[in-house]
Amino acid sequence: MVILKNFKNIFLVSELRKKIFFTLGVFAIYRLGTHIPIPGINTQVFGKLFGTGAFSGFLTHLDLFAGGALKRFAIFALGMGPYINASIMFQLLMVMIPSLEALAKEGEQGRKVINQYTRYLTFGLSILYGFGTAVAVERVPGIVLSPGWGFRLTTTIILSVGALFIMWLGEQINAHGIGNGSSMIIFASIISLMPGAILKILEKIRLGGAEDFLWTAILIALSLLAVGFVIFMERGERWIPIQYARRVMGQKVYGGQSSYIPLKLNSAGVVPVIFASALMSAPVMIVAMIASWVPAFKVVEEWLRYGTVLNHVMIAGLIMFFSFFYTAIIFNPVELADNIRKSGGFVPGIRPGKRTADFFDYVLTRIGFPGSLYLALLAILPGIIYGFLPYLPTMFDGISLLIVIGVAMDTSSQIEAQLIERRYEGFLSSGKLKGRFGR
Repeated sequence: MVILKNFKNIFLVSELRKKIFFTLGVFAIYRLGTHIPIPGINTQVFGKLFGTGAFSGFLTHLDLFAGGALKRFAIFALGMGPYINASIMFQLLMVMIPSLEALAKEGEQGRKVINQYTRYLTFGLSILYGFGTAVAVERVPGIVLSPGWGFRLTTTIILSVGALFIMWLGEQINAHGIGNGSSMIIFASIISLMPGAILKILEKIRLGGAEDFLWTAILIALSLLAVGFVIFMERGERWIPIQYARRVMGQKVYGGQSSYIPLKLNSAGVVPVIFASALMSAPVMIVAMIASWVPAFKVVEEWLRYGTVLNHVMIAGLIMFFSFFYTAIIFNPVELADNIRKSGGFVPGIRPGKRTADFFDYVLTRIGFPGSLYLALLAILPGIIYGFLPYLPTMFDGISLLIVIGVAMDTSSQIEAQLIERRYEGFLSSGKLKGRFGR
């Protein structure tokens, strides 16, 4: 009953209520687009052939982030892939090109310019991915009703416009909804496939014997433990104590208080997982296209197959890299140390200035390594288990689990903050109204 009262408080705040309904409306539009097939495709043949062959695991995994649109070859089949890859490229370019780094530090105007550049790059990648997808589908007999340049150009345009529209939907969530737009779209894609995956499990239990029931029960128990473990790790923080010196101004005394700076074990959140998954899809698709023309690339195609050792190692390495990389972008030890010094604060036992910045960098490195290792292991271990139990649905892979839990926790934190701001204690705690007005 307490939980129901807490969730009821969400809809008592008019602004928060509008944001939630707007986000749900965007989800409805997105889900509609995942069910509209591209013209000129024999959907029945495509559905039967989808997920077969050497890259069956990879295609199924890729379809997970498209909400089933790839399996239906819908207008939203590319999903958020082009936009995420464009964002990754610009994040890397901002580190390597000083002019872009300076532009990013110019505030809101600089971020608008970079976002515009990201949109242009997204458009280019959408055309590239759309054309590559059209060519790959056309090479499979029986799928395309009228092969030729007419189909290729039409499919490329439709897929490109669909990817740009999904990018626009994510931006609308950022502006008028709740949560991070691109992460929420991916979250909706994964969640939408869960009912079907659960039905498959129930059907497997019904048709199978006691052994299948036992393995399914073990899987569910492990999944619940994994959920608890992820929440525990995501809440993990290292508190850095900050002491503020006393200052006497006239007849008033300021400062003399103690505070702390929380450094999360996983400061980057689900961004490394999303970036690594999106970036890994590009070379796999390129190699698959080349292998269809050059037989010598079949060996490389088999090495990069989803679920292989090399694939797991590359995904784990990319997750750890982006974990450190994104943390370095969002957390500047020099700037933080300078702000603490200007406000009259210091870390006990650490000299203000450069020593404090070095201390923050040291702590971030020490807690960042186990944080990135936890993300990498949780992303690949369920895939290894899936190799031994291939009948299990891919909704249980570690990457989808991390994204769903991470996005849900980030969104709930935003809702909690807005409720507290409007004199509620929050829907995660007691949920009582602190003031007279709830809106």
